[in-house]
Amino acid sequence: MKNRHLFTAIMAVMLTSSVYAQIPTIELVHVQGGEFMMGCTGNHSDCSVNEAPAHPVKLNSYYIAKYEVTQELWMAVMGSKNPSKIIGDSLPVTRVSWYDAQTFIGKLNKLTGKNYRLPTEAEWEFAARGGNLSQNYKFSGSNTLEDVAWCKNNSDDEPHAVGTKQPNELGIYDMSGNVYEWCSDGFDMYEWNSTVTLENPTGYNLSETKVYRGGGMTSYWDVCRVSARAQSIPNSSFNHVGFRLALDENPE
Repeated sequence: MKNRHLFTAIMAVMLTSSVYAQIPTIELVHVQGGEFMMGCTGNHSDCSVNEAPAHPVKLNSYYIAKYEVTQELWMAVMGSKNPSKIIGDSLPVTRVSWYDAQTFIGKLNKLTGKNYRLPTEAEWEFAARGGNLSQNYKFSGSNTLEDVAWCKNNSDDEPHAVGTKQPNELGIYDMSGNVYEWCSDGFDMYEWNSTVTLENPTGYNLSETKVYRGGGMTSYWDVCRVSARAQSIPNSSFNHVGFRLALDENPE
């Protein structure tokens, strides 16, 4: 009986290792912690009311994925039907809800032994702005949207392979355009006291909606700005929404 249990345990480890070996490489970019002004800053125009006021935020260091989660990575982890409308290994996975993203992350973490997660909204914006290397661009990596984004002007309303536009200052791709990206936060209006520095904010946990960011392939310039915000209920899924992974610098 002991030998049977031992054999079962060994086979489970071998199977997990085999599956892990088939998971595509997840390239991460280190984002050095720092302080920045989050929200509608002076170089932006036509901001929505939910982007104001600009307010100081301080973040610890973390990692964020260089690319949006692709359909290849999704299928390697989930092994189920591809939810995306337009199919392609190098395309971002779409039509995934916030809950779907969490399910994917849970399975990925079991396979890899890591603690991947969605980025917080503040982490997302800091990375999109270029972190401590920011040049204060309107979009993620440029003031010219088409240089860095697949958007309404150039996408034919379809997602494109990740990493095929210019990266931003940190070497991260597609944080403006291609697909919106879920963040971990519940949505809330910003605090109106813009003089208090928020440290590692995580949003409003009791909110009925979750944040997604970045604009998508059907988006015009205004919602592809690095401060632009969107929200939806966490069980909703759309053709233009996917997600990107993050990881603590020093996971416990």
